[in-house]
Amino acid sequence: MQAVRSILVVLDPDHAHSRALTRAKLIAGVTGARLHLLMCDKRHDHSALLSLLSSQLHDDGYDNVSHEQAWHDTLHESIINVQQAEGCELVIKEHRPDNPLKKALLTPSDWKLLRLCPCAVLMVKSERPWTGGVVLAAVDVGNQDDDHRRLHTAIVDHGYAIAGLAKGQLHVISAHPSPMLSASDPVYQLSETIDQRYREACRAFQAEYDISEERLHVEEGPADVLIPHFEKKLDAVVTVIGTVARTGISGALIGNTSEVVLDTLQGDVLVLKSEEATAHLAELARS
Repeated sequence: MQAVRSILVVLDPDHAHSRALTRAKLIAGVTGARLHLLMCDKRHDHSALLSLLSSQLHDDGYDNVSHEQAWHDTLHESIINVQQAEGCELVIKEHRPDNPLKKALLTPSDWKLLRLCPCAVLMVKSERPWTGGVVLAAVDVGNQDDDHRRLHTAIVDHGYAIAGLAKGQLHVISAHPSPMLSASDPVYQLSETIDQRYREACRAFQAEYDISEERLHVEEGPADVLIPHFEKKLDAVVTVIGTVARTGISGALIGNTSEVVLDTLQGDVLVLKSEEATAHLAELARS
């Protein structure tokens, strides 16, 4: 989080009070990051509001603030276009769930933003202060390839950073698969051997990232069920999730856990991408 030098704050034309701006001020107040305010609207002029907000931020001590109004075909494309042009390392946007019928017929714009934005995205869902709250980091300790290891490091580092600036506590959740008799690896045919492998991986993970036993939660089941369960159980204010994209496929297909849990989680959601995914999506955004 300390490496974030420029934050893109997406404002909602239909809601004057911006939860996204509140979170951006908290982070920028600690990191000194530049704030770039963005209003995505092709119908109405918001220049007066943007100027007023920028002026208020300057008065509040945020010296490096800029703003613009832009539209490029769709909402997610507009955001990504500006993120690339401004070189922002973090996008902050308020998330308002689509109605179920619309979601069934169309892919929600926030899902598209999570899939295609080359940088980290913080989806703000609550006005609840982060101060003193639990930060939940979701990792897959059973996946130890280089790309996942680097992503785990980023997830835990961001989790610690948020817990630090909010004076809260970091907890880590890792889901492991249920046994499958058809699995080629005998380890994944029995619950006991799966759990043992994950526990062993966890011990190495705990030592590397300084996670105590009471703050590491390893359970059997699907991640999109367990993450909301532990968020509610721990009363977490923000959940940090990672995604690993596969290159070479138009549209950058990624694991959809972050999309599925986006509407299920009560608190804010920070979605990080692997280095491979970031490079691939940045290339797509430039093409």
